[in-house]
Amino acid sequence: MSDIIRMLPESVANQIAAGEVVQRPASAVKELLENTIDAGATEVKLVIKEAGRALIQVIDNGCGMSERDARMCFERHATSKIQTAQDLFSIRTLGFRGEALASIASVSHVELRTKKAGDEIGTQLIIEGSEVMNHSPVNTPEGTSISVKNLFYNVPARRNFLKSNTSELKYILDEFNRVALVHPDIAFKMYNQEKVMFQLPSANLRQRIVALFGQNYNQRLIPVEQFTNMVNISGFVGKPEFAKKTRGEQFFFANGRFIKNPYLHHAVEAAFRELIPKDSFASYFLYLELDPANIDVNIHPTKTEINFTDSKSIYAILQAAVRQTLGKYNLTTVLDFEQEQSMDIPPLKPGQVIRPPQITVNPDYNPFEKKQEFQPSLYFENTGRPSSGNAWRDNFRASVNQAASIPSAPLADLLDKLNEGSDLRLDLGPDDSNHPLFQIANSYIVTETTNGLLFIDQQAAHERILFEEMLEKGESGSSPGSGIMPETLTFSPDNALLLAGLLEDFNTLGFEISEFGNNDFVLHSVPHDLGHTDFHGAVEQVLEAIKNELPGKNAEKKQMIAKTMARTLAIKRGKSLKQEELESIRQKLFSCKIPDLSPYGKPAFFVLSFEDLSKKFKT
Repeated sequence: MSDIIRMLPESVANQIAAGEVVQRPASAVKELLENTIDAGATEVKLVIKEAGRALIQVIDNGCGMSERDARMCFERHATSKIQTAQDLFSIRTLGFRGEALASIASVSHVELRTKKAGDEIGTQLIIEGSEVMNHSPVNTPEGTSISVKNLFYNVPARRNFLKSNTSELKYILDEFNRVALVHPDIAFKMYNQEKVMFQLPSANLRQRIVALFGQNYNQRLIPVEQFTNMVNISGFVGKPEFAKKTRGEQFFFANGRFIKNPYLHHAVEAAFRELIPKDSFASYFLYLELDPANIDVNIHPTKTEINFTDSKSIYAILQAAVRQTLGKYNLTTVLDFEQEQSMDIPPLKPGQVIRPPQITVNPDYNPFEKKQEFQPSLYFENTGRPSSGNAWRDNFRASVNQAASIPSAPLADLLDKLNEGSDLRLDLGPDDSNHPLFQIANSYIVTETTNGLLFIDQQAAHERILFEEMLEKGESGSSPGSGIMPETLTFSPDNALLLAGLLEDFNTLGFEISEFGNNDFVLHSVPHDLGHTDFHGAVEQVLEAIKNELPGKNAEKKQMIAKTMARTLAIKRGKSLKQEELESIRQKLFSCKIPDLSPYGKPAFFVLSFEDLSKKFKT
């Protein structure tokens, strides 16, 4: 029998490694930018075309490479960072595996130009799919320029799995932000489609955050500082009042390296607990410095996941540091343990006499005597059974008309026990619109129908109404809705880029949004009946929902925008409504094409039949 185990060709091995290291254009950007940092560059330029598919070019003024180093850097596991296994536990550089350039070169066309300081001539390399096509001297500035063209040209399956240009550019911006945030002393420029996206001069950390995410961040940040024998923590957290509805600017860095660590994220969340709503997220930019021997960065190809030797202690220190910062800036209660904790009784004024407390007693009070107070509840004046159906309905209507709402707690408990899963069809009789409506638990609308009692979930119903109204407007191509006082909406660069590509979809749904420049947009009008609300937060919710999975068809994009906007802008449970608002929701809901479900598939109403209701009172 012949042997069946053989060595893989070098080109195939490089493509397999590329599958781990270069997952998308952003992965190549990350590796190339990190190389510039390790080369000691003070100025870095990033050029992107077609979201990295056509071109990724990184130019730096770092130390450059000799002719031999230029050739060796494309070999697998060729590195200047480590020599022995023990060096893995004292890593202070960003790259050390020696896989990045070899992996990138195996799936693209690469052109490298580099020159060391003091050399008269530089070196040029042209590589296509790991094969060196040209190696020659070249006249080039000091430093290194590397161009990656036609990424995944020889791996069409990988290229086909890339997302839209907007989504891929968003991933590139994420990597650019992570490198720029941890090195504010380095000047960065970024070009997309030959247009300047960022021009970041050398600055301090606060200035760099503001330059990346907008001028409004200058007033939102509070500094964090905590120095211990185990770990030093520094950076900024956002003030609780500026917490967002989406996970936005949340960054951890350990020894100058961006990391993802859910355990440490939980520590920050715990520090903000009870200061922000449950569905909101605080921003933070936190930097950890500790002995490299206490972390292991060699557990993942992208090096964004690391292990700590004592995670519990770092968790406790981090949580305490954030809590102390929030307390220092009067954002949470702080106990002063140096102050005497006894009762602080003021001294008596001259001539003041101490008198015992006086108690007033009502001798006529009878605790067993009930006061006849009006209770807005389901109460009927006539004690006997009504002789006809219409009679007791009229009486029911008269009693409810005395007040538009009833005590929420008892009926809210009852509502939880009702048969929500009853398979009943709503039979709206000719006179059902005359029945009164009332609100319970500030969340549900209740009225009578021919079949029984109708319960409407005000939030799910309003979501359905807004969703269908926006889509109707988009299909009819009618003009935007009601005009409002123009409102300026400012977004981070990646969100602004995404929104710019969605303006037509927003505008056909009844919004009128125009681009103002410098990541700013102006909202001129919104669909009818939305009123004044947090449109900036609503648009951010839409962008967050679209970021990862951007559909290809316009109809799908519009549906996703309409669904997210409807969910964000709809009346929420717990909001008290006026009688005319209750009536409007009922009428509009049953004018919808699919009134029984919200856009997300949740029930919008159900009916409790009179038969089931009578069973509740049988013993």
